[in-house]
Amino acid sequence: MPSTKPTTIAAYMKGVPADRREALEQIREVVNKNIDKPFEEGMQYGMPSWYVPHSVYPEGYHCDPKQPLPFASIANQKNHIGLYLFCVYQDKAIHDWFVDAWKASGKKLDMGKSCVRVKDLDGVPLDVLAKLFKKVKAKAYIASYDAVRHDKIKTAKKTS
Repeated sequence: MPSTKPTTIAAYMKGVPADRREALEQIREVVNKNIDKPFEEGMQYGMPSWYVPHSVYPEGYHCDPKQPLPFASIANQKNHIGLYLFCVYQDKAIHDWFVDAWKASGKKLDMGKSCVRVKDLDGVPLDVLAKLFKKVKAKAYIASYDAVRHDKIKTAKKTS
């Protein structure tokens, strides 16, 4: 029987073990309570995600313009919960603030090149996530994304 990826958040959550489901639901609640209104929640790349919809940013994601511009995602992985925070990785000031705030919470920060990994909800400073999602507004996120993209295009043209 072929496996299919869930296409809704409800279907995704149904397939997650109960302890992880509770953690993901609490993280979603914090994000949804604090995120700027232009962002939308839905499934993207097989994960519950928040993104800038095409109605706000018609260009979409440069890697796949059919996709809306990613902002954040959460996922149940084999050995951890992944917090994919594009907003943190694209802006140095936000990144530095986030790292400092997470560490100041006393929680262990296991941060890779694309995500923050936590074992369970106890490892997540929910207040830091709330502040992050209040802090990053859609308009500023789009401007930062465009600036990073244009810088990369200029650099690529200079080296070719």
